[in-house]
Amino acid sequence: MDLGDALGGWPSSGNNNTQQTAGQPSWPGQPATNPTWPGGQPAGGGPWPGQPGQPANPSWPGQPANSSCQPSWPGSGAGCGGGGTWPSQPGQPSPGPGPGPGYNIDPQKDMTVPYSQILPNGVHDKLLITIVGTIKSNADKITVNMSTSQDLAFHFNPRFNENGEMVIVRNSCINKKWGKEERDFSGGFPFVPGQRFEMKILCTNKEYKVAVNNSHFVTYRHRMSNLKSITRLSIYNDLNLSDVRFEILP
Repeated sequence: MDLGDALGGWPSSGNNNTQQTAGQPSWPGQPATNPTWPGGQPAGGGPWPGQPGQPANPSWPGQPANSSCQPSWPGSGAGCGGGGTWPSQPGQPSPGPGPGPGYNIDPQKDMTVPYSQILPNGVHDKLLITIVGTIKSNADKITVNMSTSQDLAFHFNPRFNENGEMVIVRNSCINKKWGKEERDFSGGFPFVPGQRFEMKILCTNKEYKVAVNNSHFVTYRHRMSNLKSITRLSIYNDLNLSDVRFEILP
């Protein structure tokens, strides 16, 4: 599935505070005449879906530092605590389109970190997951996991200081064995301590396509064939969540 066709074209917003590489493809524009992603078309236009008129990448006040519990995946440490919620801002637009068929998500859902949500239909083509939050000012790492009852299908792990470097590790843990890490990415590190971010994960039959702050970031091919068994989304570590949305694109 071509991502531009799946999304139908969404507006891209410019002027965010994270590093970007010139010429990096932006999230597609809404009208059919606007540029679509992928393809490397220039960015421009309005904000992301569900956020008309919202300035790109605003710097909301930092949240109180809290630790969070690590999952029991191999290679992870332990920690305890809970994250807070992102305070509502006056005049902020309401969230984007609601969950698609099969996703009966409580609109008053708890955004406490660590966060966990069941995916009732598993992972499938055209499933779009949107994660909105604020990185803690003293962040060491954040983690987004998509898992089965036993295996870790997709581990997305930005690290803010690994031997003095900012890296983003992607991997899978199947039958209690970690696979080969993927660390390469183009453009700058898109997460900034103390700042808001919006991350989108588009699931297809072949891969996950990840965009951060309105720009395509990385692609991760499936290492598990039974996508329906990937039934849980988990979010951990040094961030405060304000919204997590699930949509099925037409």
